[in-house]
Amino acid sequence: MSRLTQTADSVSAPVPVRELSVVSADGARIHVEVHGPEDAPAVVLAHGWTCNTRFWDAQVRDLAVDHRVVVYDQRGHGRSPEAGPGGYSTRALADDLEAVLRATLEPGRKAVLGGHSMGGMTLMAAAGRDAVREHGAAVLLCSTGSSRLTAESLVLPLRAGALRTRMTAAVLGARAPLGPVNAASKMILKYATMGRGSAPERVDICARIVHACPRGARVAWGHVLAELDLEARLRELRLPTAVIAGTEDRLTPPVHARAVEAALPHSLGLTELAGMGHMTPVEAPEVVTAKLRELVAAYVTLEGAGRAAEAVVEEEVA
Repeated sequence: MSRLTQTADSVSAPVPVRELSVVSADGARIHVEVHGPEDAPAVVLAHGWTCNTRFWDAQVRDLAVDHRVVVYDQRGHGRSPEAGPGGYSTRALADDLEAVLRATLEPGRKAVLGGHSMGGMTLMAAAGRDAVREHGAAVLLCSTGSSRLTAESLVLPLRAGALRTRMTAAVLGARAPLGPVNAASKMILKYATMGRGSAPERVDICARIVHACPRGARVAWGHVLAELDLEARLRELRLPTAVIAGTEDRLTPPVHARAVEAALPHSLGLTELAGMGHMTPVEAPEVVTAKLRELVAAYVTLEGAGRAAEAVVEEEVA
């Protein structure tokens, strides 16, 4: 059993059973952690822009008692190095997820796939991939969108229109360093990404994770997000899918969650969390964890996986 180095933002980080360095399609190396019993129901979680595996600590602590939980650092984040020749793109997101699924799940083994923000976009981008069809039983999308991120963002207190859209795109791609984690930077991060009622310790967790993101990856992925259009891919996500969003999310306001839920071929409904912002797995960990458990109970069994597969076949025939 290998242990992670303790850091200021993760004093009690869950200890993985295994750590892997998975090679993606373009040779990029992806850091992966596997937690929990080998023979338990599986959950695979993809974090969002400027985050890392520590973003899922609350879910890992709870679920790994009786689930096999796989988390990984998106390329350029955490312990995954800068991108390979494939660079930064939605195709790279899909390639990396497919590589992680192949490396951590035996052929035919099903898992609930969860994604937050850019992690949710990862699941959309990979919707048509063979590995997702083989291993996906159900999906949870948290605080995410499929397109028009800069047009709909409410981070900048300006009237909707071309000026706000351009300025939001500039913010996403800004090269300025985030600087140290202090009272001022936490106040800014809370305004941009979290609800007004978010607990100080949860704001601190998010600030330390976000500020640890390498600037190059933050900027490169920011440019990808500014041009994002995954609406066609979203319609290929034929797995049973639940959506969670915070009512005070400024980065991906609830208009995105409603559009995503409406476009899903097999929607399990939208849960809007009053007073929560963009960082729902940290702001409302109990709700997110409970939804993951619910999906596992419904779909990661032989009977449940069969129901999911039958639903997909019926939709495709129709």
